[in-house]
Amino acid sequence: KAGQRVLESITHYLETKLKLRVNRVKSGVGHPWQRKFLGYTVCNRERNVRLKVAPRAIIRLRGDLKAVFRRGRGRALRRVIEELNLKLRGWMNYFRHSGVKGVLPELDGWIRRHLRTILWLQWTRPFTRATNLMRLGLDEQRAWNSAQNGRGSWWNAGASHLNHALPKKLFDRLGLVALLGYYHQLIRLT
Repeated sequence: KAGQRVLESITHYLETKLKLRVNRVKSGVGHPWQRKFLGYTVCNRERNVRLKVAPRAIIRLRGDLKAVFRRGRGRALRRVIEELNLKLRGWMNYFRHSGVKGVLPELDGWIRRHLRTILWLQWTRPFTRATNLMRLGLDEQRAWNSAQNGRGSWWNAGASHLNHALPKKLFDRLGLVALLGYYHQLIRLT
């Protein structure tokens, strides 16, 4: 109740005396872990208070990355990765003060799955898919079964045959920024 009174008093002062407009959607009273400020929120576990990335910031990042993935369907994977790296480095530099990094491996896996989806869609015919899977190290029988399975691109991108053919180290070699690795690199520099 006291916080609500202070909020109303400050809002009245800002609007009447200073002639400023207060955004009532963003302004509110609550515990720090219930509010977000500049993309951060607070995590409070057993009196161990740390900053973490707010859920809306993660949703916004995923939306930005989806736009890059949509544009990447007809381009070389290296060019898509170059464009992704710009966004990922900027986002991680902004959120480098986050003490909770549990969402970063999940985002890394999601990004790699989208890149596998792009490749699967670029290999349009089953013959091309089987040939490329064999070239990437799958045995002939498994490559042909995978190429002709009739499942969608998102399912195939998460399946074991594409994870085996296109592992994380391949994307590291192509220069994809791993959020968790980049986070640790930023922490070492500070």
